[in-house]
Amino acid sequence: MPSYTPPLRDMQFVMHELLNVIEDFKAIPQHAEMDVETINAVLEEAGKFASQVLFPLNISGDTEGCKYDRDTHAVTTPKGFKEAYAQYVEGGWPALSCDPAFGGQGLPLAVNQCFYEMMNSANQSWTMYPGLTHGAYASLHAHGTDEQKKTYLGKMTSGEWTGTMCLTEPHCGTDLGLMRTKAEPQADGTYRITGTKIFISAGEHDMAENIVHLVLARLPDAPPGIKGVSLFVVPKYLVNADGSLGERNSIHCGGIEHKMGIHANATCQMILEDAIGTMVGQPNKGMQGMFVMMNAARLGVGNQSLGLTEVAYQNALAYAKDRIQMRSLSGPKAKDKPADPIIVHPDVRKMLLTAKAYAEGGRALAIYCSVLLEKSHYHPDEKVRKDSEEMLSLLTPIVKAFLTDNGFQSAVMCQQVFGGHGFIKEWGMEQFVRDARINMIYEGTNTIQSLDLLGRKVLGNNGATLRKFGKLVAKLVEEEGVNEKMAEFINPIAYLGDQMTKFTTEIGFKGFQNPDEVGAAAVDYLRVAGHLVFGYFWARMAQVALREIAAGNKDPFYAAKLQTARFYFAKLFPETATLMRTARAGSKVLMDTDLALA
Repeated sequence: MPSYTPPLRDMQFVMHELLNVIEDFKAIPQHAEMDVETINAVLEEAGKFASQVLFPLNISGDTEGCKYDRDTHAVTTPKGFKEAYAQYVEGGWPALSCDPAFGGQGLPLAVNQCFYEMMNSANQSWTMYPGLTHGAYASLHAHGTDEQKKTYLGKMTSGEWTGTMCLTEPHCGTDLGLMRTKAEPQADGTYRITGTKIFISAGEHDMAENIVHLVLARLPDAPPGIKGVSLFVVPKYLVNADGSLGERNSIHCGGIEHKMGIHANATCQMILEDAIGTMVGQPNKGMQGMFVMMNAARLGVGNQSLGLTEVAYQNALAYAKDRIQMRSLSGPKAKDKPADPIIVHPDVRKMLLTAKAYAEGGRALAIYCSVLLEKSHYHPDEKVRKDSEEMLSLLTPIVKAFLTDNGFQSAVMCQQVFGGHGFIKEWGMEQFVRDARINMIYEGTNTIQSLDLLGRKVLGNNGATLRKFGKLVAKLVEEEGVNEKMAEFINPIAYLGDQMTKFTTEIGFKGFQNPDEVGAAAVDYLRVAGHLVFGYFWARMAQVALREIAAGNKDPFYAAKLQTARFYFAKLFPETATLMRTARAGSKVLMDTDLALA
């Protein structure tokens, strides 16, 4: 059976030693009194909930799955899920980082980020039920009317009601301009919405008394394409004027998908037949509100893979220390045993260290982005808000795609450490692999994230935001450029930082002549950018570790951090050279292939 221990020490390292989040919070009025002790205490309790309540339900939930009743259209979640959700609500966890105006606790988003990483490690399928609610909450908080906020946000903050995002339709995935769901205006200001949505995570379940669906649909006079899409809030149960639940709305689950992974989350086909909804935001501008949800979801999906990377690594490490198989190539290490533990073998260590490096690098980036998100919303200085939003926009597709690519690779490697046992259900590793696979697909496939990064976030403003990140790298290089102990970390990012400008300009120039060049280079480009970002954070983590060791700190945590940083730069970061070469190979070998693909 697998196990899970919340990585509290590393979370504390990232927040308090690497990023020094308290200093950022001091500049934000509602967090000015926040302290290290409070954050650590909350996360310790959060870790207990994840490891003691959710983790024991992960394999059983996967085995049992969700059950759909064709007669009532009801979905029953696996045994224990509903009770775990009741504990989640009773503990006040849904309100952790929500607005106090709606009953929230108002804690920093970084705290919620760490909590959700732990829940994703413990049970990704379960965590998707409350996780999607945060995106729906954020969209209504940003674009809802006062009446909508009053009606929904308090209940969503408390966890009494959950939320979804209803975008995809059977004939269209990410190309939302093709959607056909219709919204007919009514005399009372509401709309009657008709259509079919698919792949709706947590679209129906038995864990909360109401589900608040945010639905994209077209008005009768809407212009074609994405500019003719509006956003509506459509509750499962209509809400009376006094806030109590009214009659059942005409939106129901028409079936649940049978999937490769995340079996315990209900992925629903949602049928709307003159369902009553109210508009969120302005007519034909629904994507403004939906992008709030989508961007939150993209960060959240990266966090899902971060959680799976961590739990897969922990279990593979424990197995590698215990499993004996053959002798070390350099001579026996466990002379009292008939064979050595497999952790003595170089390639086993490579697989373990890959997962460890990707988990710890991903954690640093994810928490950094949660601080940027906080500053973009609440910092009193408008320039800081704007700069934070711009940087977050650049990093969001990297969080979504780089972390999920790395997460799947890490889960497969950790499964490989188990050998044949990794293919057997009871060890839990094959579930981590199956669950991790969806993260590269939904909320915009990783190719779409790559096109977003290169086409919109980089070339769209002539590399201005990328250069701002480059300045962070350059500042670190300037600080540590003459420090010999930092050379193995600084030299690679300094070189790549210099190469990045030339690389981006070359791709942009070719793309100007032929747009397919951007499409051909985008996926490789994102991985190069991902390594630049990871390299920056790993260099900073090495900087902190060296500083502590030089000060006489004997905690082995810092020596371990240095060893992982050395591995990352020696074995993973060099991938960038190959990626830049394949990106430069261009589109011709892809597009002039009609005979090959006939």
